[in-house]
Amino acid sequence: MTKAEAPSNPKQDPSPQAQQERKNQYLISELAEEFGITARSIRYYEKQGLISPGRSNGNYRIFTRKDRARLRLILRGKRFGYSLEQIREMIGYWNAEPEESQQIRKSLNYGDKKLAELRTRIKELQQLENDLLSVKQKLLKRLESLENHQRPKQGEGK
Repeated sequence: MTKAEAPSNPKQDPSPQAQQERKNQYLISELAEEFGITARSIRYYEKQGLISPGRSNGNYRIFTRKDRARLRLILRGKRFGYSLEQIREMIGYWNAEPEESQQIRKSLNYGDKKLAELRTRIKELQQLENDLLSVKQKLLKRLESLENHQRPKQGEGK
């Protein structure tokens, strides 16, 4: 079925051919539910040129397996802390097919930078943990000292 022949609501076409095609096509609501994000987020990625769904006669967005795979890469990149511009460089623009080795080099470069950032952050967090533990020990010693001085000694007080 071509886009021009697609029903206005893709979910309503019961024909076997349509059902087979539906296995390779997704509506925005289906992807949003699958990935736990909003349809608005998916539309934003579309607006940014990271994905480019087709349209049905009823103007529904129809996403392919390629769109779904790209969305998965976008979300993985976001989870790793990359900006959308960095993600775009790593996975390429939708309408451009950059050389795979170039994409891999960019991904490796960004990955190395992110690992260096993480290692720095881990060291900072370890130092913060050590500082907090040191302060905690000092406070516990001070508390113990205060409590020992406030307790009446045996034989005193009555």
